[in-house]
Amino acid sequence: MNDKPQHEPTVQELFDLNGKASLISGASGHLGGALARALAEAGSRVVVTSRDSDRAQAVADALPDPNGVGHCGIALDQMDAASVDRGFAEAVQQVGQIDVLVNNGHEGHPADWTDVTPEQFTRQLANATGYFQLARLLRAHAVGRNAPASVIMLGSMYGVVASYPEAYEGVVPASPVAYHALKGGIVHLTRHLAVYWARDDVRVNCLSPGPFPSEKASPEMVRRLCTHSPMKRMGLPHELKGAVVFLASDASSYITGQNLLIDGGWTAW
Repeated sequence: MNDKPQHEPTVQELFDLNGKASLISGASGHLGGALARALAEAGSRVVVTSRDSDRAQAVADALPDPNGVGHCGIALDQMDAASVDRGFAEAVQQVGQIDVLVNNGHEGHPADWTDVTPEQFTRQLANATGYFQLARLLRAHAVGRNAPASVIMLGSMYGVVASYPEAYEGVVPASPVAYHALKGGIVHLTRHLAVYWARDDVRVNCLSPGPFPSEKASPEMVRRLCTHSPMKRMGLPHELKGAVVFLASDASSYITGQNLLIDGGWTAW
């Protein structure tokens, strides 16, 4: 069926998140902060999660609040199933509804393929379990409300292509093998959930950044990465803001199961 809408939304209406509530994990990080600010600037009420509730609330208090909706912070550890259940329930209790979930939190380990232990490898893969658990809770919440919802997973270009060993050799440890396995799994988790939940009007997409090193990154590693990038530069956190609002909003209402790469052309080689 192809029903023609009675009203064609304007671009401003499509990207508007006023009246929506978004839950984002890892909002105090290098990229998470930009993602959270984007949602807030687009009008969404934002729930920030962290293992520490005071830290989460401090991040929430620092977000822009153009409509005076009041952002909030809650304690939630995505690596702990019981904490995920409690945290999501508290988020719903505080804001009444969750329309958008951004699975951005990440617990990593620097060990590369040469020395990572089986326990460390398994622990890093547990990030995907937390992503799935939160996404399933949101889906149940949305279905219970008979409302649409958007899930945004954070992947990586390293979930699609292999590492670039020359960028790291002799400078920093190699890109962790468990990270690559994790991000590749998240990309496919996105596709799997998207096709099962499409009938419920719950969209699931993945946002995969390319090289976005923080100020703490090795300058030599950054220089080497730049030489391999078609744009010859690294990404800046604000260059993810448009994409997260796009995936969270009605501007992407007919998009699900997709992996949006923002990598300066890296994966186009």
